[in-house]
Amino acid sequence: MTLQHLARPSGHAIAVRHRPAVADTPTILFLPGYASDMMGSKALALDALAEREGLGILRFDYRGTGESEGGFVDFTLEDWLDDALAAAALTDGPLIVIGSSMGGWLMLHLAERLGDRVQALVGIAAAPDFTDWGYSDADKAALAEAGELRRDNPYGGEAELTTLRLWRSGERLRLLERPVRFEGPVRLLHGDRDAEVPLEIAIRLKDALTSHDVQVTVVKGGTHRLSAPHELALLETTVMALAAGARAPKSPL
Repeated sequence: MTLQHLARPSGHAIAVRHRPAVADTPTILFLPGYASDMMGSKALALDALAEREGLGILRFDYRGTGESEGGFVDFTLEDWLDDALAAAALTDGPLIVIGSSMGGWLMLHLAERLGDRVQALVGIAAAPDFTDWGYSDADKAALAEAGELRRDNPYGGEAELTTLRLWRSGERLRLLERPVRFEGPVRLLHGDRDAEVPLEIAIRLKDALTSHDVQVTVVKGGTHRLSAPHELALLETTVMALAAGARAPKSPL
């Protein structure tokens, strides 16, 4: 797939890679995690799956991340939700939305806004409302005082940065304390050794969803990334099972 750039109202284009769906097959829309991008192992595994199985797929980078334009500190979760909606508008037909970590939070809002176009959801260590449970009182006080917070990155490299604007944006998007309105199948994949997102969050999300077809798969030994070969195989199997039910019905002869 060739790299494309989609203009956004802020003047900062987002980078997009889109493989259109074939015939009646659904399109996978992948939402990366916090400060992540569309070139991670899960995104690339899904792209290979889509090519192999004739599914559509759209991968993109939020503004300020990856190959998209802008600085990371200039954007918020609400901005990135708008980017996801703009990316979804490039596709046709049924969607299977897959969200990793923070992307799992945004996918829930996307599903509520797009209605019947979204046929199924897959959360990979989904982290809805992380601005609530993911920050201590001391963290929140530091954010309010300094306007930003830097914490050790669990994967090494530069410190993890949170701006006060981003945190406040997340507080406006919280949804676990109300019904999350989606009626299609939902699959939540979560490692039992996830040090970033407690397994309890997957259970809370399961209970908040209005769908009656919600399954939580707990991966023994799985960490937050869920990107080991057997974990990627689980993701692929999960997606293919959902794709079989999401294909658009054929017109009668």
